[in-house]
Amino acid sequence: MVTARTSVAPARFVRRVRLPAEASTGRYPFTLPVVAWLADSEEGLELPAGVTFLVGENGTGKSTLIEALAVAAGFNPEGGSQNFRFATRASESSLGDQLVLTWGTAKPRTGFFLRAESYYNVASEIERLDQEPGPPLLPAYGGISPHERSHGESFVDLVTHRFGPGGLFLLDEPEAALSVRGCMAVLARLAELARQGCQIVVATHSPILLALPHATIYEIGEDGAIEPVDYDQALPVRLTREFLAAPDRFLRHLLADDEP
Repeated sequence: MVTARTSVAPARFVRRVRLPAEASTGRYPFTLPVVAWLADSEEGLELPAGVTFLVGENGTGKSTLIEALAVAAGFNPEGGSQNFRFATRASESSLGDQLVLTWGTAKPRTGFFLRAESYYNVASEIERLDQEPGPPLLPAYGGISPHERSHGESFVDLVTHRFGPGGLFLLDEPEAALSVRGCMAVLARLAELARQGCQIVVATHSPILLALPHATIYEIGEDGAIEPVDYDQALPVRLTREFLAAPDRFLRHLLADDEP
């Protein structure tokens, strides 16, 4: 059994993501610049071993892309493991049905798709499954229903207790429910999971999560191009640093219309 002190080779369960050019319908989400870029790219997007972050402004398509990646990998669109098959309100795009994943020789032992905006629905499904005959489900989530924890606490419980060695984990903006301390806890857990042979892809705006050592950061530009960047050049890091260094300068611009 792999323990927290044991390191194994970083995993590359999914090696590459491609979108055939003929898959485009001319309608959303294929009109998103990042989707068009992926369709035009012959090689597609390479996913390295360990942890990969996707960053970009709102509307660049990073959440759409990670949701589609989850669907293509067999996860429930609203979140959960590959065994979850509930649907509260179908809102996923058709992109996941068109993505082509290049898998490595090793297969993940476990996996989970955390979609921050619909985790409430996942929590309800966890409660429902826990009441069915068979082994209890809640111990895998910390022993307490996510509905009985704060949103942020339930996220930390999830990555601490449900995520395990040799897994494929996809996270869409997990910082949405986390305090600064919570982000630090998740960062530490992601580092531990990477050492335990997991592959993790995260769409995020958090400069704290992006500080994870040895992680790959892909930034989606306004034109949709996906390019690797280092930590200091990543958009969330640059903007946060600039704001904290001179908040008054930003506030004068942002609140100019409120002045008498």
